[in-house]
Amino acid sequence: MSEQTILTEKSLNFLEEYLNNAAPTGYESNGQKIWMDYLKPYVDEFITDAYGSAVGVINPKAKYKVVIEGHADEISWYVNYITDNGLIHVIRNGGSDHIIAPSKKVNIHTKKGIVKGVFGWPAIHTRLKGKEEDTPKIENITIDVGCETKDEVLALGVHVGCVITYPDTFEVLNGNKFVCRALDNRMGGFMIAEVARLIKENNIDLPFGLYVTNSVQEEIGLRGAEMITQTIKPNVAIVTDVCHDTTTPMIDKKSEGDSKIGAGPVISYAPAIQHNVRELIIETAEKNEIPFQRHASSRATGTDTDAFAYSNGGVPSALISLPLRYMHTTVEMVHRNDVENVIKLIFESVKQIKEGDNFNYFNKKSYSL
Repeated sequence: MSEQTILTEKSLNFLEEYLNNAAPTGYESNGQKIWMDYLKPYVDEFITDAYGSAVGVINPKAKYKVVIEGHADEISWYVNYITDNGLIHVIRNGGSDHIIAPSKKVNIHTKKGIVKGVFGWPAIHTRLKGKEEDTPKIENITIDVGCETKDEVLALGVHVGCVITYPDTFEVLNGNKFVCRALDNRMGGFMIAEVARLIKENNIDLPFGLYVTNSVQEEIGLRGAEMITQTIKPNVAIVTDVCHDTTTPMIDKKSEGDSKIGAGPVISYAPAIQHNVRELIIETAEKNEIPFQRHASSRATGTDTDAFAYSNGGVPSALISLPLRYMHTTVEMVHRNDVENVIKLIFESVKQIKEGDNFNYFNKKSYSL
């Protein structure tokens, strides 16, 4: 399978629709509906839970269960306080970056529909007065919706607890760089959906149940994965998320590692990573000449891998990451070739898993130090 033949026009249309839809943490259901609609021809049934995680299942009657997983949510803000003169103070919903907020347009989601607003910021003329310049802080950034009083804001349907997202949409730079907010980690949901498509289109008869899992609430502590893994009770899990491209300014490779967009999927090393699952993935990459990079995490991976690995008495789990620039901004960037290679690597790795394999270090030869 050539890397140039994986993504189709239909795939890219789905990706654009999926990314452009807002799905903040705790409010993922509309995005999940888009995802499930695309995935429907490629799976046998769906599982959903009360908080919005969605799973497309191939071979649901099989006893042995393999998970491939991404997360569906994006960072956002909450309305926290409305001043008497109609300005809105916010708190984070996930790891939203206050530094990038000033001058950004926003969508405030209300029962009456979207209310447009802007993160205002004082003009440079008023800030440079021979003193140390003020910088954006969570305490001094505010949203202006064009109202003069608190009552006007409330009349629009805006109240404390309304969720706020950025409206930035999908673009392609220089032919092969995908740019958007929420690539972290709707690219994961997209890539696992493409794996399901490839399994269907290539008539792959899997000897186990494949659970294509799009979890919610990762950005506030892996919560959706914690819930859905208890429902599925998988035997093995391959998780995909994003990791940092460390080639841009202000990033220290000595602490963050050496990863680059365009250089291939990133395979993780960490205590939660089960050696035999990881080595199956590495051997698959080498056999299929899929370029890959390596990354080490101290203690936790910080991804849904941790939730799956430490659930149900221990689920052998591994992490394949998509290198990304400018994480948690509205201009997150990935390379198309990496997207295709992550899809290919998950697809080929799934085909190598054998029914009944528990990957136990004491039952088979394991990776040696």
